[in-house]
Amino acid sequence: MSNERQDVVLGHAHEADGIEEYDNKLPTWWVGLFFGCVVWAGAYLAWFHFVADTSQAKMYQEEVAAAALAWPAPTADQALAAAATPEAIEEGRKIYMANCVACHGPAMKGGIGPDLTDATWIHGGGLADVQKTISEGVPAKGMLSWGPILGPQKVAQVAAFVHSSGGGM
Repeated sequence: MSNERQDVVLGHAHEADGIEEYDNKLPTWWVGLFFGCVVWAGAYLAWFHFVADTSQAKMYQEEVAAAALAWPAPTADQALAAAATPEAIEEGRKIYMANCVACHGPAMKGGIGPDLTDATWIHGGGLADVQKTISEGVPAKGMLSWGPILGPQKVAQVAAFVHSSGGGM
C-alpha cells in the first residue's frame, strides 16, 4: 500500500495551537463500518415502516386498547349514580378541598369562581349539570376541564359533594 498522500498538509489558512490538518485516507475498516451502518439503517427503515407496518404511535394505540379492555373506565352516568353515597360525597369533599378551593373558596362562597351555595347557577344546578360543568369546564371564564384530569368517578364525586352542599338543588 502506497502512502503517497500521507502527512500532506491540506494548506488551510487557519491553524490553532500548532495543530495542522493532514489529508490522510480513512482506514478501510472504518469506511466499511460506515457504509455497513448506512445500508443497515436503510434496510431497518424499510422493514420498520413498510414490511412490519409498525410505529410507536400504532404500538401505543394497541396498548391503550388492551388497557381499556382490561380495565374499563366507568361511564359518566355510572360514576354519577355511584356518587350519591355518603362515602362518595365525603371523597368529593376531599377532592374539592384539594382542587377547587383556590377559585371557589373553602366555604364554596366564591372568589375567582362563582358562589356555589346560592340558588343562581349559570350552567344549571342539577346533578348532571354540575357534573357536566366540572367535566367540561368553562374555558371562557377560566375554569379548567377537570374531566381528563380527575376522571369520571372523581368528577362525579365532586359533583355530588357540590350538589349536596350547594344551592343548585
